[in-house]
Amino acid sequence: MINNEEFQDEIGDNHIGLSAKNPVREDAFAISDEEKIEKIKKDVENILLTLGMDLTDDSLKGTPNRVAKMFVKEIFGGLNPAKKPKASTFDNNYKYGEMLVEKNIIVYSTCEHHLLPIIGRAHVAYISNGRVIGLSKMNRIVEYYAKRPQVQERLTMQIVQELQIALGTEDVACVIDAKHLCVNSRGISDIESSTVTSEFGGKFKNDQTRREFLDYIKLETKF
Repeated sequence: MINNEEFQDEIGDNHIGLSAKNPVREDAFAISDEEKIEKIKKDVENILLTLGMDLTDDSLKGTPNRVAKMFVKEIFGGLNPAKKPKASTFDNNYKYGEMLVEKNIIVYSTCEHHLLPIIGRAHVAYISNGRVIGLSKMNRIVEYYAKRPQVQERLTMQIVQELQIALGTEDVACVIDAKHLCVNSRGISDIESSTVTSEFGGKFKNDQTRREFLDYIKLETKF
């Protein structure tokens, strides 16, 4: 019979996500960013001391503070709803009726099972039903949902759902191809493998429309 610790390890090692929403506590923002940095700083310091590191060394003495600031202000900054980008949309006055594809959006995220990087590219598309969104907003939406402890399946779904809400259409799709350093640098240590996830809404569930989107992704961009 598998015990609870073994069950949790199996979930992590198999990169299983159990929720479509990030598991954030209700009191997640009860304290300020500065307070969080101070608390995390002490925790990082304790980890390094437990590992036997000498924190009086010039190279290490600032590490707890640097890591704490990085967690709160940078790589996990997308947890804070105050940082959610404003997804402004506009009337499709030029009556563009085909799909719009923004491909090769860089993804920097963090695996929530091992807190190691996920690095890859997102390809996002939509078909306007009367509203359009600025191209940079699509990049910012990807970045916002990536900058948190994450699983790739959830990230892919969240990007699509956010754009569906902003644009008022189900016709949104996203494909992410990414390397997980929790697979590449530990455990099986497979440096060649990558993970591909997809989410197709509305017209993109149609085989022909989906194929058109996937063909656009394959186009090699050179300037």
